[in-house]
Amino acid sequence: MPETLCPVTDLIGKLASAIDSGGLANPRDRRRADDVLRLLRDVAWGGADHEHMPVMESLGARLERDGKSESSAQVGKLISSTLNHHREVFTSHIDTHNCATGDCVKLAPAPCQMTCPAGLDIPTYVTLIGMGRDAAAVEVIRHDCPFPWVCGLVCTRPCEFMCVRGRIDTPISIKTLKGFAAERAMAQGSYKNPLKAPDKNKKVCVIGAGPGGMSAAYYLALQGYGVRVMEEQSVAGGMLLLGIPRYRLPAEVIDQEVAMLKELGVEFQFNTRFGRDANLQQLKAEGFDAFFLAIGAHKSFKLGVPGEKEFPQVIEAIDFLRRVALGDHQIPGNHVVVIGGGNVAIDAARTCLRLGCKSVTLAYRRTRSEMPADAEEIEQAEEEGIHFQFLVVPTEVVGSSGCVRGLQCLQAELVSKPGQDRKYPVPIEGSDYTIDTDVVICAIGQQVDAGCMDSLESLEWTRRQTINVHMATMETDMKGVFAAGDAVTGPATVIEAIGGGKRAAQSIDRYLSGIPQPLMPPVPTRRGRIDHLEVSAADKMALQRPEMTLIDIDRRRSTFHQVELGYPENRVREEARRCLRCDICLRCGRCVEVCRDKMGINALQMGYFDFDHPVATDFRDTENKCILCGACATNCPTGAMHMEDTGGQRVLSLCGTILNQKKLLNCDRCGAVLGPACYLDFVQKRTSQVARLADDRRLCDACARKSSAKYSADEAPDKR
Repeated sequence: MPETLCPVTDLIGKLASAIDSGGLANPRDRRRADDVLRLLRDVAWGGADHEHMPVMESLGARLERDGKSESSAQVGKLISSTLNHHREVFTSHIDTHNCATGDCVKLAPAPCQMTCPAGLDIPTYVTLIGMGRDAAAVEVIRHDCPFPWVCGLVCTRPCEFMCVRGRIDTPISIKTLKGFAAERAMAQGSYKNPLKAPDKNKKVCVIGAGPGGMSAAYYLALQGYGVRVMEEQSVAGGMLLLGIPRYRLPAEVIDQEVAMLKELGVEFQFNTRFGRDANLQQLKAEGFDAFFLAIGAHKSFKLGVPGEKEFPQVIEAIDFLRRVALGDHQIPGNHVVVIGGGNVAIDAARTCLRLGCKSVTLAYRRTRSEMPADAEEIEQAEEEGIHFQFLVVPTEVVGSSGCVRGLQCLQAELVSKPGQDRKYPVPIEGSDYTIDTDVVICAIGQQVDAGCMDSLESLEWTRRQTINVHMATMETDMKGVFAAGDAVTGPATVIEAIGGGKRAAQSIDRYLSGIPQPLMPPVPTRRGRIDHLEVSAADKMALQRPEMTLIDIDRRRSTFHQVELGYPENRVREEARRCLRCDICLRCGRCVEVCRDKMGINALQMGYFDFDHPVATDFRDTENKCILCGACATNCPTGAMHMEDTGGQRVLSLCGTILNQKKLLNCDRCGAVLGPACYLDFVQKRTSQVARLADDRRLCDACARKSSAKYSADEAPDKR
């Protein structure tokens, strides 16, 4: 994210200063500058379209060329140079309705959306789910992620780690809500593809049918391109199908998501290895105009210890999970040791248990708190009976007669290294011990299998043996060749691969359309600013994140049935109502400051506004002190804090959360609305020392003036 001031906000400030200074003496010049300022505010507030840019450019050019003073010409030059130099930023504001820096406050992005690698508009679809509009929610999701059902089951949910609700109690269960909406829409037949663009008579070949490759295929097909996906395996899905066990991601979910791609006309070519069965020259001869490499990272790292290569019972986790996914349910052994601490290691261990292994031990070189695997996966593995050993450094695989008998290890301790934040495991001398086992499964990481890319001699690789690309466009150094996913990032997550595939599809479209590529990474798009879910302060605080329902522990150990059963519908709708709508409230604290420092009331105790020093927050506290003066709403830059007189009551709300509501009182004489009693009492106390009351009735300003005039006349001495 850029650290400098947003060019849009910067230009607004400079132009407003130039106008206010009086330097634009000529009325026509001042009017043109005012028009540009108005259009700039449209851009900064989300009300602009693509007509705004040429109009602002034209007005700036006229000021620079025809200005009646040097000051006018300088202002015109400022406008023209800023629009030209930062064109991409201005266009991004118009297209995405988000400001990457957050300086344009009405376009400040929600933390959850900015954290999502695919840029999903989370506040919008969560709100739609809360409204019961599941199909509309899925439509919003599929703008940025073609596989909402898949991600609703296996996403690593980085959005939840940044969820602001977590500063109050617990984050919104964003992943589960997404999965519910997708499953519901699929069951109801409302899960449908958008309309395709007209055929562009150009073809793109995608190498790899994993989440990154299929995401690119989806967006390219929607844009009107003919797409062929070439896959080495016999099925589509990549690591979704071959790496993630069925108890986490049922095959039918993947099949239905893939079917949506086939419905768009995407062609799949299986059992075809790039570099062996087809090469770039052959594909170009077939008429393909661009290529996308999404080959994944399916080659496992070796342990590098004696005995590793001597025994067939030392196997790689990726190969093991692939065989099981393709139907080989043969038990690997009775007593298994899995080496590693990531999700792949957990998946391998839990799969072994389901195949019938008598004992499964997971050995990791660091501590539990440092395991990269999802916390929920670790907890479920423990519940199922997986044994964990930490601070373990394998030194040798031992055996006899061609069979593994044990894994020799050293106990380790964590030590700090200069210049590194993360501690490093160092073996303790003399701490040798042996773990009895007949199978060792290695899950210490994967790398890209570059063998299939040998024919692309000019393809540039990084020191990490990943494909080197321009991260804003996913372009390689070869013309017309793009790449994303694990082949670029190294082993990463499903949602990261999806985000890379989406960006690559956008860049391929630009390339084939002859449009210059962007210089900066794309900013997530705000798909809509829909109405809030109205909820009382009491409910907002009372609602809690539901506990996930799991199948019976005995069934979990013995079957590959899906473990997580999801939430019932009523809990889904309630969970969506916990959202704080951070796409509207940017937690600037102005409401708190004006209430405390200007009004002297201090009714807003919003501790979660401070990320670094959060304190307790209770929306219910506001009702006790708030006088409904409206100062907070008046000073809110985004409209998140809102006050309205409706139904005989004055209501104060924050993004739909009702903080206070009181009955309105009326003028005793004319019936005009005065305000709630707490506000009137506050005003009366502040003004009692300034003026006497004409009488003890509650009067509006007009009636009070009339009564005061009569009172003064009656008190005046007789001058006759």
